Amino acid sequence: MKSQRDRPKRRFGLPARRRRLLLAVPLAAAVLVGGSYAATAVMDVPPPHTLYRVQTTEPSRWGDLFPARTVAAPDRAAPLTAAPRPLPATVPWKGARVDVARFLAATRTNAFLVVRDGRLTHEWYRDGVTERTRLSSWSMAKSMISLLAGQAIGRGELAEDDRLTDLLPELRTGGAYDAITVRDLLDMASGVDVSENYNAYWPFTGTARMYLTRDLPGFVRDHRTVTHTPGGRAEYRSVDTQILGLVLARVTGRTLSDLLTERIWRPIGAERPATWNLDRPGGTEKAYCCVNATARDFARVGRLVLDGGRAAGHQVVPAPWITRIATPSRHRLGGWGYSAQWWHPGGGRDYSALGIHGQYTYVDPATRTVIVKLSDHGTAQDERDTVEVFRAIARA
Repeated sequence: MKSQRDRPKRRFGLPARRRRLLLAVPLAAAVLVGGSYAATAVMDVPPPHTLYRVQTTEPSRWGDLFPARTVAAPDRAAPLTAAPRPLPATVPWKGARVDVARFLAATRTNAFLVVRDGRLTHEWYRDGVTERTRLSSWSMAKSMISLLAGQAIGRGELAEDDRLTDLLPELRTGGAYDAITVRDLLDMASGVDVSENYNAYWPFTGTARMYLTRDLPGFVRDHRTVTHTPGGRAEYRSVDTQILGLVLARVTGRTLSDLLTERIWRPIGAERPATWNLDRPGGTEKAYCCVNATARDFARVGRLVLDGGRAAGHQVVPAPWITRIATPSRHRLGGWGYSAQWWHPGGGRDYSALGIHGQYTYVDPATRTVIVKLSDHGTAQDERDTVEVFRAIARA
């Protein structure tokens, strides 16, 4: 007979196999989470919890999720005088006529402003957004880089014929890349092989990876192959604008945020400070995107362009540069004209700064109209139809 000591003890609670399973599940989850954090660290992109916030935040507010540098406003804003005028009763929309409210709702608009002859004739915001709300420019920032480039050229700090690798010699390859000029970068004709990938579920290649990287100069150094001879044809590539940003910072010795403050934001009398997102705290501006500003101040940028580069009686951007961006280059992109980071919709003399998710600063010199539309719409959705709405409003 076994002693009390030798008798098997009765087990209370879960069987051993189930206990092992319950322990294994959180352990496996911990390994996966730890692996994902390690993977993002190796790729030098934000950690998984930041990526999750990106996926659950409206694109117009992504600027709040990343480091930024301030673009300071002047002590006194230039007036944007209100002079209300009615909009057309209906506008053309996808083969039909709809009222403007339906158009704004269909395109998930956050802010919509119309400026005629320098006066604010219409101003609308969705619930939760006001004239003080900063919203993302997305690729409208490219058009601001253009204005900064035009100023640098006018000051003799830069020339369109300058070769990229003469300005940034650390990028020399000894190959076709070295032939890229500032003009090629301005007109999206460099051929640099970085795809315009906006896949939210695999943001680790192309432009999506560039958006997430915490080392933009390193990203540019790592992507120095070209798909065609520089200057031979145009292909939309956000990396071209990022390289332009690096060039501007080098030749001026200033950050892009400081340049925008001193050379545009203060001269136009911006109403509110803006921000420009960086790759990391204290790092490099995302030149191709991510200026966060109010709709009114985007309208002031449009008014600057409409007025031939003049603001408050001063020539802020050289008049020849306004002519340059108002004249389509020999290269076309997606059936539209394009010139120095500004879009020219087919069949008109109007032009626009344009960003994904429905960001527009539209300029129509013929009617002296500027229209700003900031949205959370599709990546590149309904752009032609939207411009037709702008044209109808401008010519009403």
